[in-house]
Amino acid sequence: MQRSCTVRQDKTVTFMDHRQRRKWQPLISFGIAALLLALFFFITIGTWKMIMPSTTRGMQIPEPTPDELKAAEQLQKDVRFLASDIGERNVFRAGTMDRTVEWLLMRFEETGYQPVIQEYSLRGTARNYDQGVSKNIIAEISGYKKPDKILVIGAHYDSVYGSPGANDNASGIAVLISLAKYFSGNPQQATLRFVAFANEEPPFFQTVNMGSYAYAELAAGNKEQIFAMIALDGLGYFSESIGSQKYPVPGIGLVYPKTANFIGFVTRFKDMSLLRKATEAFRKKASIPSEAAALPSIVPGAAWSDHWSFWQHGFPGLLITDTLLFRDSAYHTAHDTPERLDYENMARVVIGLREVIKDLAN
Repeated sequence: MQRSCTVRQDKTVTFMDHRQRRKWQPLISFGIAALLLALFFFITIGTWKMIMPSTTRGMQIPEPTPDELKAAEQLQKDVRFLASDIGERNVFRAGTMDRTVEWLLMRFEETGYQPVIQEYSLRGTARNYDQGVSKNIIAEISGYKKPDKILVIGAHYDSVYGSPGANDNASGIAVLISLAKYFSGNPQQATLRFVAFANEEPPFFQTVNMGSYAYAELAAGNKEQIFAMIALDGLGYFSESIGSQKYPVPGIGLVYPKTANFIGFVTRFKDMSLLRKATEAFRKKASIPSEAAALPSIVPGAAWSDHWSFWQHGFPGLLITDTLLFRDSAYHTAHDTPERLDYENMARVVIGLREVIKDLAN
């Protein structure tokens, strides 16, 4: 009797141990999975930090120099003319694209160039817009040592329907003209081409009817040796408020700043060397924080400008941007007006980009 009772007690204890293990098993499995996920996350973040150019988070922005103040004054004038005097610039507003082209020709001539117009025919149903023809404006300074090697610096001059487009993208055009003026009469080893593109915005966005697509397609057909393209798109909106900077993918904010006081350099992984060179050159003289990222083109924002057109034709491309919709609440609205922009920070960007162009073109 006593032996039989002992056996039953052992069986009861064993059964209870098994039930306890079954009870805790999901929690143990969850804990292990959480630890593995955390380990993967931190390894990924660490690898990202090692691969990407370093951050300038926490950099103190000094008072503007006389050179920056002078540049800021002209930048503001150019943005105001485009976004206020002309206003909305697209094929839906009769005459606005032609008026912008006339102004661009005048401004390039004032800076010492003899600009040329590249006309291209719109395709498909787009032929119904603006008489079926659009125009890119090109200002060039030939390289003194390697004239066949070409660095393209470009910005689109149109704005989205319903928006005066101060930041998107009168700011990019103003910076483009400022850079062109600086290099006028100051040739580099490679040829510099400053191009104002038509039709970056919808309904032409990422189609063959973009001005940059027409340009890159022609350049590829002519076998031109474009070794890099820099797209300037949204360069004027900044904020010192914590939390003002957003990102397209969860987790990126753990690596990059939460304050929208920096300028961004964005490209694909294939053009990582261009990203590194440009970022390092920018930081030689720029007095504004900068952040750099190489991203898959499917990430929202990574391919959202004229550099995309050059990627389609085998040319390296890089986007310089304040990140637009990821910090600017007026993006693609009627509130994208000149008074919202920070022209001193735009001037700081100009100073840094001068060094980028010098470094790449030499």
